Amino acid sequence: MPVIGTSALVVELPAAAGLLEAAAAVNPGLVRPGLPPHVTALYPFLPGERLDDSVDAAVTELAARHEVTDVPLTDLVVTGGFVAVAAPALQPLADAACDRWPDVLPYGGRFGPHPPAHVSVALGGSDTENAEVAERTRALLPLTGRAEGLHLVVLTEQGWQLRLTAPLAPPAR
Repeated sequence: MPVIGTSALVVELPAAAGLLEAAAAVNPGLVRPGLPPHVTALYPFLPGERLDDSVDAAVTELAARHEVTDVPLTDLVVTGGFVAVAAPALQPLADAACDRWPDVLPYGGRFGPHPPAHVSVALGGSDTENAEVAERTRALLPLTGRAEGLHLVVLTEQGWQLRLTAPLAPPAR
């Protein structure tokens, strides 16, 4: 579990709300509270005490190098207490975040230097719960979300709080 002061870079995908609702219908404890549906670009990010104007500027600059994009969500991933939907359209942004802060190991290094971009649907479920969540999730796919910004969020005593929203660049015409 994250500790107070943990931060993350995420891309919200409101269109995926139904996926989290499907998981919560099986067991509300499978869905992490406080954040809307999202793809994580880098977690954990920098400790809260290291966040300052220069970090905000770097996040804003990183976001500006990536375009607003549609994010097709089609492929279900079920493994070891985890149900997710792959979001490969956001892999370049996630990789760029990892490359920009190479000393920050995504997920503590558990999944390598460039973990696959995904929407977490359920975490910590039993095999039976995961099977039910997977069935409900599969019935909602495919869907498409729209990535418009990179959000810097920080865990506080009141839950995850938005520190910064950095807009992605307008699509090229």
